[in-house]
Amino acid sequence: MTIPTGHEQNADQIAYWNGPAGQRWADRQQAQDILLGPVADLVIDRAKPKPGERVIDIGCGSGVTTIGFAQKVAPSGHALGVDISGPMLARARASAPQGLPVDFVQADATVYPFDPASFDLLVSRFGVMFFADPVVSFANMRKALKPSGRLAFACWREPRENPWMIAPLMAVYKHVPKLPPQGPEDPGPFAFASEERVHRILGGAGFTGIAMEACPLSMDIAIGGGLDAAVQGALEIGPTHRALEGQPAELRDAAINSLREALAPLAKGNTVVLPGSIWIVTARAT
Repeated sequence: MTIPTGHEQNADQIAYWNGPAGQRWADRQQAQDILLGPVADLVIDRAKPKPGERVIDIGCGSGVTTIGFAQKVAPSGHALGVDISGPMLARARASAPQGLPVDFVQADATVYPFDPASFDLLVSRFGVMFFADPVVSFANMRKALKPSGRLAFACWREPRENPWMIAPLMAVYKHVPKLPPQGPEDPGPFAFASEERVHRILGGAGFTGIAMEACPLSMDIAIGGGLDAAVQGALEIGPTHRALEGQPAELRDAAINSLREALAPLAKGNTVVLPGSIWIVTARAT
């Protein structure tokens, strides 16, 4: 597998998303696309893509958002998906309909030589929170935008606003050690939770007209598959998976039992719904 050369401070992220973790996310593409479908819809709605526009999708993963934008700007526009993960991009390329104006590139957006001033829209669904130096990263991406260019992306709000992700983790913490603490500005899912930090990063990278809209979500972590599917999903990817990785079998079994007990009261038919919340961030290139 080819692993892209990137900014040296992003080396850990590049290794992570090209290893077993990236493959796990790729393997769960269909389920994740359903779970996060409402987020893709929100990003597309707020970005307001128009036919003929050129779009960059940063951290495009398995490509569903890139494909969604390509469908909006077709036939004369174009969408470019950028990601560091080879396994996820393989899914993206396999999923793209024939004839759709979409391409994918495996690259670190911090250093990738985008064609300058050639894109109308820079977008992302949870793909921008993992840069070691986000001001440098966004400054490089902004160079790709025309003077009239726009930015729209989704990022998670604080952990307390996202029980769908945190409640399973709290259940397994009854049995296994907590993950190493992350600083509020360390790369990770909640790295852009702070409004002040997002304004500071984007302003430092040269963006103007920065706005942040809080959007509450109802997350069916079972994705219509019932309690067993909710438990399995929590075990396969995300912080609960990382907390259990490498733990002895008896601790894992006890943790999984606690996880099931925590989620069981939330099961309604085939759904297990917990709250979530995101920011939709918009800005202008100049």
